[in-house]
Amino acid sequence: MKLIVGLGNPGKAYAQTRHNMGFMVLDELVKQENLSFSNKPKFKGELLYTSLNNKDVLLLKPHTFMNLSGESVIIVKQFYQINLEDILVIYDDLDLPIGEIRIKQKGSSGGHKGLTSIINALNSENIQRIKIGIGRDEVIPVVDYVLGKFGKEEEKVISDAIKKSVMAIHDWLTYDILYVMNKYN
Repeated sequence: MKLIVGLGNPGKAYAQTRHNMGFMVLDELVKQENLSFSNKPKFKGELLYTSLNNKDVLLLKPHTFMNLSGESVIIVKQFYQINLEDILVIYDDLDLPIGEIRIKQKGSSGGHKGLTSIINALNSENIQRIKIGIGRDEVIPVVDYVLGKFGKEEEKVISDAIKKSVMAIHDWLTYDILYVMNKYN
């Protein structure tokens, strides 16, 4: 079984903000597949069990708020006995240009607190991931920037990045991570 985790913050106040890229990617995937999430308090998030590319897949949107994402991920991982190499995390990245995606096999959190929480909960940096660039603003403080919404001129670029990320998820389910990295990086 595969576990795909989209990072974000729950609630309408955070919907469509830069920090919710993981949620937006999973929402697009679910929309394309004509599925829907269920709220699962036991798992501290929204969860969907489905089959994609002939694989059993769990899609998770933690409701623990970004900085505690690991709490939800570890509960799901342990309950379903998911191997570390079968987990994919999707999140925003300030250090990538807006709309660019990068697939990684492992590494540090790069300062992303949601990923830091997951690395600490799983006690490993060997977490496969899709990072989606949101750029950086030299004037707006980081917290305000990541919790802000995309401007009109950014929406098309972000929409394309979300669709590209969904394609990368399908490839990740079918091929090994090195193939996916070579294709999308």
